[in-house]
Amino acid sequence: MATSGSLLVSVMPSRDDTHTNTESHTPGSTAESPDADYVITFDPAGERASNVVVTAVAALTDTDPAVLSPLYDVIEPDALDSLCEHAQRIDDDALHRLWFPYEGFDVCVRSDGQVRLLETPTTAGYHPEDA
Repeated sequence: MATSGSLLVSVMPSRDDTHTNTESHTPGSTAESPDADYVITFDPAGERASNVVVTAVAALTDTDPAVLSPLYDVIEPDALDSLCEHAQRIDDDALHRLWFPYEGFDVCVRSDGQVRLLETPTTAGYHPEDA
């Protein structure tokens, strides 16, 4: 687990998941090759998705969040947070997803409070301080 301020993120590896994949992101994803290397859950009614993404990536790469590139270089953090907040306000059963690259991961933020992180092959193992 990693902490950043008052935000607590528990990163749960899911490389060995055996459930059927119903949300393919990468071509050829199967139960043997799940669509997420890591899954993080958060409360979309009380936590900012943008903070969760930065904190999770920092924890996975063992990097200080201040060293990571700004999230706004790839996505508008307020828009990301608004997506989750809006989904909670309208209280529908639809699941909204937003994919974007960040710090060597393909990131999927879901409106139900789940963040999925896939290491990209070209940057897996990359740490900003190594640059």
